Order: sequence, then C-alpha cells, then structure tokens
Amino acid sequence: MQGLVVGLACSGGATLAGAWWCLRRLAQARHLLDTPTSKIRSAAQGYAEFYGLLEALPEALIVAPLTGKPCLWWRFKIEEYSSDGKRRSWRVVERGCSEGWLRLRDASGSCLIDPQGAEVRPATRERWRGSLRHPRGVAPRGLFGWLASGAEYRYTEERLHAGEPLYAIGEFRTSGGGRQGLDLATAQGQVIREWKGDFDGLLQRFDSDRNGRLDDPEWNRVRLAARLEAEERHRQVSLQPQQDHLARPREAQPFILSSYGEDDLARQFHWQAAGAAVLCLAGAAGSAWLLGLAW
Repeated sequence: MQGLVVGLACSGGATLAGAWWCLRRLAQARHLLDTPTSKIRSAAQGYAEFYGLLEALPEALIVAPLTGKPCLWWRFKIEEYSSDGKRRSWRVVERGCSEGWLRLRDASGSCLIDPQGAEVRPATRERWRGSLRHPRGVAPRGLFGWLASGAEYRYTEERLHAGEPLYAIGEFRTSGGGRQGLDLATAQGQVIREWKGDFDGLLQRFDSDRNGRLDDPEWNRVRLAARLEAEERHRQVSLQPQQDHLARPREAQPFILSSYGEDDLARQFHWQAAGAAVLCLAGAAGSAWLLGLAW
C-alpha cells in the first residue's frame, strides 16, 4: 500500500509539473511572438522587445571567474563527482552569476539593462573537468581535456561578450529628459516616509511648540514641505540627460536576454512545451494505471 501511495504521488507530481511547464513555455512563446520589435529611441514605455549589439560600459571591467576571460556578463557552476558504490552523480557545490548592468545599442540609440531576474541564454558556453575545486585559467582542449575526463570536478561557464548580438525583452522605462510624469501624491508620500525614518529630525524641523508631537497644523506644514520637496526632486530628475532602461517586468511576463533570436527562442519553447506535455500525459496515464490496481 505504501508503494502505491508513493507511486501515485510521483505520477501526480509529474502530471502537475508537466502541465505547468507546458503552459508556461507556451505563454512565453506567445509573448515573444506577439510583442513587436521596437527601436530604442522611439519605443513606448512598458513591455518592449529589442535587437541590438552588446556594448562595453567604460567604467566596467568584468572577468569571468573560472577562465579569467574578459566579458560583459558571466554565469558559472562547479560540480563535484560523488560515488557511494551504487550511485554515481555530479553534485553542484558552487554557482554564481554576475550582476553588472549591460548596454544594448541599436541603430537608433542605446539602453542600459539590469540583468537581475532575467532568463539569460548566451551563445558562449564552456564545460570541462579538473582536479581542483577552483580551476586555474582556461578550459583544457584536445588531449589535455580528454586526460581530465576522469577528474573530480566539472566546471561550466557561460558568457556574453562585447560586440555580440542580443535579443532582449522586458520592461522598458525612460528617466530624465523631462519625459517622465509626476504622480504628486505618490512622490509626496515617499518623501514623508523618508522623513519619518528620522522622526527626531522631523520633530526638530516641524514641532514649533516643542511638545514632542506633531499637531494637525504642524502635520499640514509637513505635507506642504513634502510636496515642495517632491516637486523639486522631479525637476532635478527631469533636468538630467535622458536614459533608457530595461529591467524585469512588474507583471508575470518573460524577461529574456538571449544571443539567439526570437524565432529560435519560440521554437525552443514550443519543443520544451511538447516535452512537458508528454510528461504530463505519462504521469496521468501512470496515475490511472495505479488507481486501477488499487481498485
């Protein structure tokens, strides 16, 4: 009976996981295909899609941690080989990902990208093995790579480089240049919340009768001062040069940075959805078979 319960739990989990992954990948593929490609200079604020070339930021010098190669973005994984006589497997012992901003340029302009939260799919991917927890230098090639095939550790490193093409889809926003509007109530509330963080300072500024609290007339002065402060901050931001940004969407929409184009990505997502659908059907068939045995 216990084996039947475990089997039903596994098959039911496979059914649910396959269904969820299938629907997720189909929805992501639809987002990619339905979102028109925009030029950076003329793109509307909100969810947008761009093609361009990666460009190095002048102040950024990034080196990949495993190979030591210069790049604009990296992600790595270190796995350790383990064996207990019966089971042999690779166990992840360390992983990491760079968080530095990227810059994408097309024929119309450039856009800064915050890669945090993005599904990054780079074309450059190296995998090799070695005997040290942290490798020294680049991946071995040819005969040296073959000799290391029985080593204790396996390394994987992915990178994005300057001059490479990039497909990007996410939340597009522009700051500076006088383009952004002012939500005065929200901005005023933000200023007041900041001031409340230093309540002693707030009392010192606005508690005119020094009774240790803010009365209604004093709170009115706080609100007026916060409104003026919010307007001044907006004016200062508007005077700054216009800067375009791409980041993770606030809603559940795909945020993808890829060396591969939209059509290739959509094709990969459709294949993954098909595989997930097969898993879902197999799990459902297994559950039905187990329930038949129970009856």
